[in-house]
Amino acid sequence: VCVCVCFQSLVASLVTSQPDDPISHLIDLLKSSNMSIPRVVLLGPPAVGKHTLARHLSVQLEAVHVTTETLLPDQSEISTLNEQGFAELLVQLVQQRLKQPDCVHQGWILVGIPQTRLQALLLQQAGIIPEHVVLLVAPTNVLLKRNQRRSDDLQTDSNRTSIRSADDVIAGHQERGGLSEEQLLAKLQLFHCEVTGLRSAYRHILKVIDGNQLDTVIYLQARAFIQTHHHFRTPRILLMGPPGSGKSHQAKLLSKKYKMTDVCCSRLLRSVAANGSGLGAEIQQYLENEQSVPDSLVLQAVEQRLSQVDCSSRGWVLHGFPYNLHQARCLWGFQHQPNRVFFLEVTDDVCLDRTTQRRTDWVSGERYHTVTRPPQTAEVQRRLQAAPDDGAEVMKERLKRYRAESAGLQSVFP
Repeated sequence: VCVCVCFQSLVASLVTSQPDDPISHLIDLLKSSNMSIPRVVLLGPPAVGKHTLARHLSVQLEAVHVTTETLLPDQSEISTLNEQGFAELLVQLVQQRLKQPDCVHQGWILVGIPQTRLQALLLQQAGIIPEHVVLLVAPTNVLLKRNQRRSDDLQTDSNRTSIRSADDVIAGHQERGGLSEEQLLAKLQLFHCEVTGLRSAYRHILKVIDGNQLDTVIYLQARAFIQTHHHFRTPRILLMGPPGSGKSHQAKLLSKKYKMTDVCCSRLLRSVAANGSGLGAEIQQYLENEQSVPDSLVLQAVEQRLSQVDCSSRGWVLHGFPYNLHQARCLWGFQHQPNRVFFLEVTDDVCLDRTTQRRTDWVSGERYHTVTRPPQTAEVQRRLQAAPDDGAEVMKERLKRYRAESAGLQSVFP
């Protein structure tokens, strides 16, 4: 894990800094005492407390606190720009700032940047990719009360700025900008229009934190998240759907194209039962008696399989599991969670046609359909057999069970 984190930090620094001499840049980074420098984005509506949080994190992490105000002290420069023009200017300024030695060696915290999905995409195109994104949220009535309280205290607080640090002054003006209620509501409306796009742009590295808590609680939650490292995102795909929807076929195609491990739950259980292990012996008893394998044994088998080296290094595509709500919730609690979930939607009539006409060559294991995909030779035709589970009555019962469970399954994987 340490090697992965080191490599990831080196690559990210190269992309962000784009140094003239990459080799010397990498050597300097390797010589530095801390490779895991913070690269954090703090987002949230006005008055939610993001600048206060940034100030505390900046001190504790020794990272550079970067805001729109520090990048653009003279706001009159942007008054004539349209959305695209302002986004391009902002990204250019951010890129220049993050190339400075303090940001390169200490890390950075971008506060309130980006404000729109367009800005987020332009930052990504420029190679500015944070390690962690924290989104603070709070109810509108809470934000209105905070803004009113801060507006009332603005004059009193301004009299004390002479004994406060520069960061405190920045945070005070940014969090307590004296917005009227109408101005705040307008900014909130803009934020709510953009927040879905921002969440989508950073969905894999995003942590949403309730901003209506004590500052200490918010800080501890944010810092705990920022101190975690994200692993390289190998594909972990879960295919869901009724029997006969084509999960096995799609898994085979995905496995072949992307070199992932194809994990079929039914094949896995038979394989574990045949290997002679303690778990296999327990599973074998149920298979021999044609009984359903208990969830506890299925979960053990699946978790062990997903933990093996080929799945960890190449990724996996899992199908035939989970088939009930309990299994789905347990899978979501695994160390190796899926990062892509696909539900294949097919009508019962189509599923029945596919499965009742399905035949398997017991020599090659290849599947055929008597109408749409018959075998090419008479020899293979003679070897074809129908699986007992593919009978019409059995399939109708399986489809009925799936339909009863499908709503619960989709609630776990929205």
